[in-house]
Amino acid sequence: MVAWKSALPLLFAAALIIFEERVSVPSCKIVSVDRNDSSKIQKNGEDLKVMMVADLLLTGSEAGYTSLYFRDSYMAKFLRKSFERVKPDMLVVLGDVSAKGSELTNIKWISVLQQFQRMLDPFLGLPLHIVLGDRDVGDCSKINSKSVHRMANSLPGLDSAGCGAFEVSNISFISLNAVAMLCSSNDLRFSVETVIERESLDLRNHAKETTDVLSEPVKWRDDFENFHWRENPMASSSGPVLLLHFPLHRTSRICEGTNFPTTNLGQSHHESSRKPEHRGFVGAGPYEFFHTVPPNVTEYIFQALRPRIVFSAHTHHFCEHIHQDGTREVTVPAMTWFARDDPGFVVVTFGPDHSMTVSQCSLARESHVLMAYASVLVLLVSTILIASRSRMLVWANDLRHLTLPHGGYRGS
Repeated sequence: MVAWKSALPLLFAAALIIFEERVSVPSCKIVSVDRNDSSKIQKNGEDLKVMMVADLLLTGSEAGYTSLYFRDSYMAKFLRKSFERVKPDMLVVLGDVSAKGSELTNIKWISVLQQFQRMLDPFLGLPLHIVLGDRDVGDCSKINSKSVHRMANSLPGLDSAGCGAFEVSNISFISLNAVAMLCSSNDLRFSVETVIERESLDLRNHAKETTDVLSEPVKWRDDFENFHWRENPMASSSGPVLLLHFPLHRTSRICEGTNFPTTNLGQSHHESSRKPEHRGFVGAGPYEFFHTVPPNVTEYIFQALRPRIVFSAHTHHFCEHIHQDGTREVTVPAMTWFARDDPGFVVVTFGPDHSMTVSQCSLARESHVLMAYASVLVLLVSTILIASRSRMLVWANDLRHLTLPHGGYRGS
């Protein structure tokens, strides 16, 4: 009996290890299936499964004890188990790899990248693309070409403006530096606009109407301040997959598929978000205001790129939204407990018949894991106390058998 009780701590430790492994496995559910008319689309290969994560908020060498040995440790487990569960063909990180990358020196930024690389060990053999977030490059008062180039130079597939265009399994992707698009008086914004125009021209040149378009006079739109573009004959949702950190502007105030309110997405918000006091960091959690791409820039992107689907981040919550022109946007939740209690990610599967399936994956809540640890600790302490009391009772009983009736000791 005593031997069995002495083995209880080992049993608790084993149970805790099993719990950590089980709780790290994500739970995924399909939230939308898009099956377009495939009669006119040529099949071009197998499915492409892309895992989308966002807002890792790593701190590198500046990580505190809680982050280093608990939150970051669990996020590494989450990534490993998610890789085993999902078996993706590609990984996309939608910005904010660092909690405060814009404030880090080169050495500290390298420590963040090293921490990031260790966490992504299971994914290292896969195509990887990383979008720049505002915590990576700074807000409008701090962002500049030099800092963006420094970040972009250390991440795969980004140009000097922090944008990228690539193709995987015949699926085209374009990522834009959405941070620069919120800054009205920054040279980087015009660099991003140049990228959009270049990609738009390339898309039009590959469209079926190429011959007709080139033979017509060039038409320009100037309905929106500071943005001008050519008329694009391509149909909505016929362009590439668009990757951003900031969500695009929305007129709807309720996210489709969730009860999370988007109450600060109106025009008044965009005016206030440009003020310095609303563009700073607020700890590591969400901002006081949501930041979205302004309405004029959003319309410009729709007109120029005709994105097939948009993936964004920054709000730390999952959201699926259908824009007025029919373009679907999926906002990816934060992956870390540093941002929210219940982290998650998104998996999108692109089919060869132009179909598309989006799944939302949830991970364990930090509060539930802490409660489990606390419960195990209480049980362990209770077991130790009970075992100690049992030993004391046994010793007391043995001591009574050793004493004589008149207080003398045997053998005296």
